[in-house]
Amino acid sequence: MEEFKSGFVALIGRTNVGKSTLVNLLVGEKVAAIANKVQTTRTAIRGIVNRPQSQIIFVDTPGIHKPKHKLNETMVETSFSAMPDADLILFLIEADSKEIGRGDRRILEKIKETKKKTILIINKIDLVKREKLLELIDLYRQEYDFVSVIPLSANQEKYREIVLTEIEKHLKTGPAYYDTEEYTDQTLRQLVEETIREKALRILQDEVPHGIFVEVEKMKTRTNKQGEEIYDIEAVIYCLRESHKGIIIGKNGEMLKRIGRAARIDMEQNFGTKVNLKTWVKVKEDWLDNPSIVNRFKYQ
Repeated sequence: MEEFKSGFVALIGRTNVGKSTLVNLLVGEKVAAIANKVQTTRTAIRGIVNRPQSQIIFVDTPGIHKPKHKLNETMVETSFSAMPDADLILFLIEADSKEIGRGDRRILEKIKETKKKTILIINKIDLVKREKLLELIDLYRQEYDFVSVIPLSANQEKYREIVLTEIEKHLKTGPAYYDTEEYTDQTLRQLVEETIREKALRILQDEVPHGIFVEVEKMKTRTNKQGEEIYDIEAVIYCLRESHKGIIIGKNGEMLKRIGRAARIDMEQNFGTKVNLKTWVKVKEDWLDNPSIVNRFKYQ
């Protein structure tokens, strides 16, 4: 009988390269916030894939970028600190890269330091012709001895099994670290905060800079008259400016209602129960450099 394998796999790459999209595809559940914005992932989120002969624990890290605040510094530190503990690294780059840019070069140097087994994932292959893709593969192969190179589109289901099978090959014999029913080690509270933040980023688009964070103030269950379980959730969306607050709330509260509605629908699907969500918006001008808030995003 084949021995059971397990291991931790760190996804690393520049901002907006598609790490969260890939981890959600591989896990088959929504564990990481996805928005078409840089720095959507702020902390290292674990997604768990249970297979007949393996348990793969993915650590989706924040994108590598140039820090401007205490929060940005913590995010980059979080990404790099996840690498030495990993059994395998998935290094994501974009297919339309013409050269190895500064951000990718920095990541490569860190990979070389750790000497970890690494799979190079080339995402967004629909953007380039085959010849360009082969040139890019050759360019990166000259830099590091990758155990495998997988070109893909992270939003296409057909690549899921290819990536998981390749990862499984490179894992060692080991136990299941988590219950086989679990798909993330995030608490329900963290999942709620991530969901609301993702919907806010997606719906607000470029109207509000990235300076928002969400805090759940109250979360409890009750049973209604029909015997259905309901989660009562109260959450605050914090922003940096009074002007941002007005945008998030919107005319007659319409924007905030849209965010709340989208988040509630997502939660009800993910939690398998009804959700009664109330949200407020408050201004906290210094939070990007506030250690007590920023330290929440450190890699544990």
